[in-house]
Amino acid sequence: MKIGCPKEIKNREYRVGLTPAAVAAYVRAGHEVFVEKSAGIEAGFPDAEYELAGARISHEADEVWQAADMIVKVKEPLPAEYARMRESQIVYAYFHFAADRELTDACLKSRASCVAYELVAESWGLPLLQPMSEVAGRMSAIMGAYYLGKHNGGSGVLPMGVPGVAPANITVIGGGTVGINAARVAAGIGARVSILDVSQKRLAYLAEVMPANCAPLFSDPLTLAREMAASDVVIGAVLIPGGSKAPRLITREHLKTMRNGSVFVDVAIDQGGIAATSRATSHDNPVFIEEGVVHYCVANMPSAYGRTATLALSNATIKYGLEIANRGLKDACGNDEALLKGLSTHKGELLVKPVADTFGIKRKCPKEALGL
Repeated sequence: MKIGCPKEIKNREYRVGLTPAAVAAYVRAGHEVFVEKSAGIEAGFPDAEYELAGARISHEADEVWQAADMIVKVKEPLPAEYARMRESQIVYAYFHFAADRELTDACLKSRASCVAYELVAESWGLPLLQPMSEVAGRMSAIMGAYYLGKHNGGSGVLPMGVPGVAPANITVIGGGTVGINAARVAAGIGARVSILDVSQKRLAYLAEVMPANCAPLFSDPLTLAREMAASDVVIGAVLIPGGSKAPRLITREHLKTMRNGSVFVDVAIDQGGIAATSRATSHDNPVFIEEGVVHYCVANMPSAYGRTATLALSNATIKYGLEIANRGLKDACGNDEALLKGLSTHKGELLVKPVADTFGIKRKCPKEALGL
């Protein structure tokens, strides 16, 4: 199979779909790899490393898209890339379809087979979402602390306090991978942390593994309202597995109860965000203020730490990418239920029920679409 890795074109997207090590793995398995010139430079991987690994360097993105049977990306195709997708081509990337009708329609129109990283699901969890959730979760606490600074529009509260002055209160909504990583960093810098979840099993686990300055709390409307009113930083870390939009848990009334200059970091923005005020921002213009609260809603947060994020992502995606390349899409999905769950569009058919329900589009069973 011919594997293509174009340069990411999303604003300040420093990650790249393939590392040189991943290229070498595909080449060892007998595949050809085409990498766009300078695709990995921002992640610290010069073209020479890709060539040593066996890749062919293409000078134009169109060359990569035209040559490849499978495109390996990080972020979803942007409008400038829609026309490059074609039938019989596999696009392997993050998509988050439920938050973007235009993207969904474009992928269906292209008739490409789109395999969404965020939907590949093993019995134990989401293997291709987890590494970026870990990066984004840890980063969210750092960003919350940074934007508390008065010069950044924040309230001027030092997260860890000083002797005689209390530390900041940080509330994390959601106790999954993002939430636990956010809470660990927030607790580690000395803040007083609350982490909210609706699963008693998860709360019991959090009570065992989190430090003493992190309190796991059952998330009901009254608790959420109370914790938000007392918080200097709120981190939205809610994920609904399966491709659904994030639930809108935070209202304007919640935000109005917070001190001016408090910070809200919405890690769920890729799925539409959890606040009524959430809207996607970029690394160029990362924050805005609504109801006196600084909102950080960058849709590609892990890109800020592009080398670490690229290495973590590639370590996870190479296994499934090789399955597709070695067996072909149909046999790979037929052999691996986790991979089948990630297949989102195929030959103009939408295969993900939550996305179909969100947009009122007819959905086809993945096995039927593939003829399994």
